[in-house]
Amino acid sequence: MTGPLESVRIVELAGIGPGPYTCMLLADAGADVLRIDRATGSPPSPGDEPHWDLLNRSRRSVAVDLKHPEGVRLVLDLVEQADGLVEGWRPGVAERLGIGPRECMGRNPRLVYGRMTGWGQDGPLASAAGHDINYIALAGALWPIGRFGERPVPPLNLVGDFGGGGMLLAFGMCAALLEARSSGRGQVVDAAMVDGAASLMTMTFAFRRLGLWTEGRGVNVLDTGAPFYEVYDTADGKWFAVGAIEPRFYTELLEVLGLDADELPPQNDREQWPALKERFAAVFRTRSRDEWAEAFAGTDACGAPVLSPWEAHTHPHNQHRTTFVEVEGVVQPGPVPRFSRTPAAVHNPPSVAGADAPEALRSWGINEERIAALRAEGAVD
Repeated sequence: MTGPLESVRIVELAGIGPGPYTCMLLADAGADVLRIDRATGSPPSPGDEPHWDLLNRSRRSVAVDLKHPEGVRLVLDLVEQADGLVEGWRPGVAERLGIGPRECMGRNPRLVYGRMTGWGQDGPLASAAGHDINYIALAGALWPIGRFGERPVPPLNLVGDFGGGGMLLAFGMCAALLEARSSGRGQVVDAAMVDGAASLMTMTFAFRRLGLWTEGRGVNVLDTGAPFYEVYDTADGKWFAVGAIEPRFYTELLEVLGLDADELPPQNDREQWPALKERFAAVFRTRSRDEWAEAFAGTDACGAPVLSPWEAHTHPHNQHRTTFVEVEGVVQPGPVPRFSRTPAAVHNPPSVAGADAPEALRSWGINEERIAALRAEGAVD
């Protein structure tokens, strides 16, 4: 393992979405993350193909029956050697299994216990079901996303699950791990997607306070209200994005489009934005996406072709930075961020649940005799 977190050990109680994303980030950065998957009663065979859930990369898997007393005891023994634990279950589930913060931190007072939920560990909605769209709706993050006169548009599940959830918990884990190394004391990190989505809206709150943001949807600079911050159709049925906010960038945009600033309304005349947007749209429809990309190349007009996720890895800039990597034939986003001295890496492709049990448990100090006994009792696949 390489990366700035190579001295850190994390136990991951496997879940879906943002929790695994947190652990992927930590593992790519070098942490030894041991994923505790749910036991199925049938150990994987040597010929099983890798399970390509990319969120599970860079770490090893052990399949444990957490309803078996020996499975619970194993997790607690692993926790004794860990710096942190990550779980993404509803509040109370870990406690009912006997692996909540009280039990785990009783065995290891230095443990950082990370919890990933949508609504948080307390509050009227803490035990309610939900998904990204619900969390960002309540956080005020969904309402502004959309076009004028239309309903809000869910931004995939990027804002709640991954930005406000997975990244928030990764930050929280690193902050608490750093503090624990100086204090010798662990703590619980309560990462809630509703909280994280609200935090991501901080700049919008500031803009509103400064009078730069009105309450309408699709009428502001960053929400497709402005003609210079918009996505336009091109002649080949594709799209091109522009974001020329600053006056000097806007001037270059007009030059690339072949428009005379003296014949147009002022850049920030909001009443003229709809008409100006139509003018821009007519120009963009005269060339293909890639022709516009060539026209914008080398300028500060802030234009970029809208690439699909499946073609983004072919762009020269992304290739130069290895923004995407290929692991055993599968193209995927690469590790982030970049470290100059201790580079992160995709250390291994996702494992089939339980595929790494003997090797991983041995490296965490569980001897062969006990591994055999755990498997014989059905506590571990």
